[in-house]
Amino acid sequence: MRKAFAFRIPNFVLSAIAGGLLTLSFAPYGYWPCGLGSLSLLAWLYLRASGGRQLSGRRSLWLAFCFGLGLFGSGGSWVYVSITEFGNSSVLLGTALTGAFVSIMALLLALPFYFLGHFTGRGLSFALAFPALWFVSEWLRSWIFTGFPWLYAGYGQIETWLSGWAPVLSVYGMGLLLALSAAVIALAAAGRLALRANPAGQGASVLLVVAALLPWPIGALLAQVEWTQPEGDAITVGLVQANIPQEKKWLPEFRGETIRRYQDGSRALSEQGVDVIVWPEAALPVLYSHAPNLMQALQRNAEQTRTDLIAGILYDRREPGRRVVHNSATVFGRNPGIYHKRHLVPFGEYVPLEDWLRGTIEFFNLPTSFIQPGPEEQQPLNAGGTSWAPLICYEIVYPRMVADSALSAQVLLTISNDAWFGDSIGPLQHMQIAQMRALETGRYLVRSTNTGVTAIVDPRGRIVHRLPQFERANLTGEVRAMRGATPFMLTGITPVFALALPMLVAASLFRRRRPAAAKAPLAGEISD
Repeated sequence: MRKAFAFRIPNFVLSAIAGGLLTLSFAPYGYWPCGLGSLSLLAWLYLRASGGRQLSGRRSLWLAFCFGLGLFGSGGSWVYVSITEFGNSSVLLGTALTGAFVSIMALLLALPFYFLGHFTGRGLSFALAFPALWFVSEWLRSWIFTGFPWLYAGYGQIETWLSGWAPVLSVYGMGLLLALSAAVIALAAAGRLALRANPAGQGASVLLVVAALLPWPIGALLAQVEWTQPEGDAITVGLVQANIPQEKKWLPEFRGETIRRYQDGSRALSEQGVDVIVWPEAALPVLYSHAPNLMQALQRNAEQTRTDLIAGILYDRREPGRRVVHNSATVFGRNPGIYHKRHLVPFGEYVPLEDWLRGTIEFFNLPTSFIQPGPEEQQPLNAGGTSWAPLICYEIVYPRMVADSALSAQVLLTISNDAWFGDSIGPLQHMQIAQMRALETGRYLVRSTNTGVTAIVDPRGRIVHRLPQFERANLTGEVRAMRGATPFMLTGITPVFALALPMLVAASLFRRRRPAAAKAPLAGEISD
């Protein structure tokens, strides 16, 4: 008799599917169980591929790379929109550049997993190494090539019990704890958590399950802690969403209309008696020095109405032999001030290897790809009698940077122009990332954008006021100055390293242990 044909989906295909599954846990989808399912499937694939033995580094790297292709190919699809629709690139070139971006990010994600195969032979070692290496993977992506800390697993858990850990361990720690639960689920699914007859083996399995489950209820308890406290009276803020089409934003013939939209929005908000008005990133399509009359009018109006204005603008100054341009946030009113963006977007605000790349294709000649970074040490802005930590666009995705800024400020402010993402999932992911920063720091967050998402977030990371995307409208709401600091603001990710490194050390020790004899199983060993 002929044997029945058995179809088995290759591991690399399933790994790519697992990566795509993680995207479904983020905004706009918000299916948080998909995050746990994604990492559980990835961990299970390592166990299946190893067959209870060690897996080669090459195969380990390949599995994680395929996972990264699925994750960034789906979750980072907005990159293609930015390149083709607003970078004026052809479909072919846009596909090639997006493919290069996805591949590079997938490789960065995969690099630490080269070592995971060494731990697949023993269940306990694997359960410790998998979450630790997941953290290392996310940490590496926060700074290599200036960093791309996007699509972190913890963002998809912002509405679960794990969110209680955000003020303590940040989004990095949430990802580590999620990966720990996923590793234990995978071991159970692979039949590697079978309880043995000896008490030590039972104890190891039970302790591992408890360690994987306990962070969830503890997180629910931590969510009840008030890490920061309100100070003083609430202030009323008004946000102007002018909805300027990106293709018209820098056209000279549309400049007057752009300025009118912002002035009309501000006039309406001033009549409502708001304390602070906020315009988004690079709201005015002119250089600061090129419009002195306009700048004086904005300052005069802020003084007369007693309503401070924070406006995004391109601020320029002369230096010997060159003109320096910053992407800035400027305060007009009782306490004038300015902040220059520190962390720039590659290719969007500056061109790496500029002498080689600029001029080769139009994508490398975007209207704002000549920006210079501001100094690292800058003071918070003061508006409405409150200190504001300004973060411009991409800066909000860096947890440590935001936490450091929040230490000397009472409210988080992020201004952005997400029109670059078009009608993609990018702006919604960006909004969710901003929510996490509010949760990590225990601060209100005000987010002003050109086309959306414009919103106000409370210190627990919840959106309390929000405007629809792609509509011209104003948003008003109250925020409170917050004092105090969360543990994450004080310690950074040191505690997460303090968890991950001992886990890797312990995983290595357990991996090296061997039974004394074939008939004498190792005490405390989890079934492989």
